[in-house]
Amino acid sequence: MIDPDLLPIVDCGDPVLRQPAQPVDPADLRTPELQRLIAQMRVTMEAAPGVGLAAPQVGVALQLAVLQDGPERWGQLTDGDRAARERNALPFTVLVNPTLEPVDGDDLVSFYEGCLSVPGLTGVVARHRTVRVQALDQHGQPVDEIFSGWAARIAQHEVDHLGGCLYLDRVETRSLSTVDNYTERWAGRSPAVAAGALGFTLPPDNGTR
Repeated sequence: MIDPDLLPIVDCGDPVLRQPAQPVDPADLRTPELQRLIAQMRVTMEAAPGVGLAAPQVGVALQLAVLQDGPERWGQLTDGDRAARERNALPFTVLVNPTLEPVDGDDLVSFYEGCLSVPGLTGVVARHRTVRVQALDQHGQPVDEIFSGWAARIAQHEVDHLGGCLYLDRVETRSLSTVDNYTERWAGRSPAVAAGALGFTLPPDNGTR
């Protein structure tokens, strides 16, 4: 039986993914409609499965995103893989009207990244290791939080969606790979290995710490 709260995910090529989303009126967070949308987005993200989902990805052009990461998403990652990615548990988080600023200068980290709206592909993206996010939560309360490591990557990816930006706009194009090829050739290996084999350049910090 299909979960009635499961929403279809919009694929790249749909204009809603390329238009800046509209701010959410904080008063609307008290409405059943918006609370149900947040619940539906959580169900959809978990079912995909994914670690983040922005409202435009379900066809709703609002500045709203949900994030969550934990062991159920880590698959076959070794402890070494998780340490390299600085990937730790991230509790369910709702970001409404978020703003984001790097707090690490030019400390960029490169890893393979995918997107639920770009099925079947993955590629290397350089992201800031640490960012400050200011937003409202699902209850309209202020959020002012520092995200580091993989959580920072998730936050940057989702906030990009709210500005009409896909990871494809930031990817090292020569790194783009089918998910099958990534699994066979690059999973569990440093992005520097892929860079040497595929002919692309990483920032000075290769994201391998």
